[in-house]
Amino acid sequence: MSTPIFATLGCRLNAWETEAMKTLAAKAGVSDAVVVNTCAVTQEAVRKAKQEIRRLARENPGAQVVVTGCAAQVEPETFAAMPEVSLVLGNAEKMDPGAWTRMRETAAPDFVGDTERVRVDDIMSVRETASHLIDGFGTRARAYVQVQNGCDHRCTFCIIPYGRGNSRSVPAGVVVDQVARLVDKGFLEVVLTGVDLTSWGADLPGTPRLGDLVLQILRHAPGLARLRISSIDSIEADPRLMEALATEPRLMPHLHLSLQAGHDMTLKRMKRRHLRDDAVRFCEEARRLRPEVTFGADLIAGFPTETEEMFEGSLHLIEDCGLTWLHVFPFSPRKGTPAAKMPQVAGPLIRERAARLRAAGEDATRRHLDAQVGRRHLVLMESATLGRTEQFAEVTFGTAQPVGAIVEAGIERREGERLRAA
Repeated sequence: MSTPIFATLGCRLNAWETEAMKTLAAKAGVSDAVVVNTCAVTQEAVRKAKQEIRRLARENPGAQVVVTGCAAQVEPETFAAMPEVSLVLGNAEKMDPGAWTRMRETAAPDFVGDTERVRVDDIMSVRETASHLIDGFGTRARAYVQVQNGCDHRCTFCIIPYGRGNSRSVPAGVVVDQVARLVDKGFLEVVLTGVDLTSWGADLPGTPRLGDLVLQILRHAPGLARLRISSIDSIEADPRLMEALATEPRLMPHLHLSLQAGHDMTLKRMKRRHLRDDAVRFCEEARRLRPEVTFGADLIAGFPTETEEMFEGSLHLIEDCGLTWLHVFPFSPRKGTPAAKMPQVAGPLIRERAARLRAAGEDATRRHLDAQVGRRHLVLMESATLGRTEQFAEVTFGTAQPVGAIVEAGIERREGERLRAA
């Protein structure tokens, strides 16, 4: 092996940073290395990271094994103790060109005795993003652009602020220039990503909001066919963002919401910033402004102290908010978070509630897809025979279509959790 191998676990932002690290490693001339970009969102994510490290070390004997990402930032000692691991890099250090130059200059066998084998500094001291490293990444269909990193909130179940640091934003001019370059490269859809996207701008001069950024992108990138925003905190959605949803057809009518629960007591114990009625009102208002909008949502099953009544609040939220796409997470206590010290729900009950949420979510998805039969949609082709509608539903085609193009198609039927083009 000579070219470094990169493995990414976790979120889209991690995937963006992996692309940046590939560029840094190539410029530094790093070879014979395996780089694992970890996730820390749950203890299960850490377990999977360790499993992936061992597998890659077995398959690439003699290579330096470098571990980075949120899990490495939060618990570097865990990975430094693994005999397979040569170097642990923090989330700030992995974006430092100097770290990759030093890696090239240090032979793999020397890492074992290296007193700086763990290079993880205080992430809370970081004040900038690394947005300059790449313009974006993606498939031939869509590109992802990082506009924000970190989080100022302290939800009781979440370790991510300690892995990512406090919120920091990419200036609007930098984002607009990146999007313009991606449009010039032929991308028809751009997705804005971040850890806490709706906090974008709070640390910038004049404290602009996410809606300002969205409208500025659409104004200055007229060749961009589709702009999509990733997960948002609905309570932080600003008036300009709602204006964009109502008036800009190029802003996709699909919002993924960080809801987490549907009962006020659970939300308070999670230290969320919204109540149940806030979520319902937001969805009603968004649908009034853009009737075709669809909603995805994150929901946690079995949060500590959750009773059956509290759980049913989350279950009924699917219908009350009109949710279509669910990400269901069985609660997993994360060491270092307040929720880990709260009275826990029994594991079998957590799994049973997660299964009920998923089943209700699947029913909601099928109802939405059934309602699309006989309609026409603009579909962005992700492969020759698979694309997505503006509302993010997958559509399969019987004949090959140009990858990366937007094609108009009539919907003939639903096949499982996908649509079939006529």
